Amino acid sequence: MSETTARRPRRVGHKGAAHLETGNTLASFDAALAAGVDMIEFDVLSEHPGGAGRLLVAHDYEDARRRQPVSLEEALAHLSGPAFAGIDLDVDVKLPGYELRVLGALRDHEMIERTLISGMFPDALAQIRAAEPRLRLGWSVPRVRRDYTTDMLTAVPALALLTGYRAMLPRRARGALLEGRFDAIMAHWRVVTPALLRAVREGGGELYVWTVDDARSIERLSALGVDGIITNDPRLFSRSDSSPR
Repeated sequence: MSETTARRPRRVGHKGAAHLETGNTLASFDAALAAGVDMIEFDVLSEHPGGAGRLLVAHDYEDARRRQPVSLEEALAHLSGPAFAGIDLDVDVKLPGYELRVLGALRDHEMIERTLISGMFPDALAQIRAAEPRLRLGWSVPRVRRDYTTDMLTAVPALALLTGYRAMLPRRARGALLEGRFDAIMAHWRVVTPALLRAVREGGGELYVWTVDDARSIERLSALGVDGIITNDPRLFSRSDSSPR
């Protein structure tokens, strides 16, 4: 077995552990910690479109309206506590316009070294790179609001588009990594291929896969050699470890 396939991928809890507790909450972060994750992913959204208002830990504005989301400050205060020492963060900046405020909050809590900021908008990530070269950046692909391939009315055209996207993504990812624009590619599981992994390796970056919610897929991606797997249920990692080979 090669060194790549022998190494266990990083275990990343999506929104903490969104299948165990309401995602993007302190309880969800605690559940992810108890499940043995290496990294916790959560979303940051500005209170008002355009970047104004408080910074909230929420996936979208519908999510923010359904509940009372914690602020980014509250989340970072919780995650900087001793219980989470050694746990890295993947802070997903959902929209452009407030990325430098997120950076400022990470600085205030001395969490630059522990954090990767991810997002779907390269220009926003470029602003962070210019302001703080030490901070790791992950480019999330493709840019989507929901998984159109699960809707029967749109599945066929969406899958056809994905075929073309999968073909051109390795070249784009390798180029962006070699240019130093990003440190990682955060790819939806439908676009992950051996060619993409090779391109990421050639670019000197890491490949994280989202959002993977079954043990068989976790086992397959682990064997492929990806660097991290993002799941709503971190308990699946232990199930994958114990599954027959």
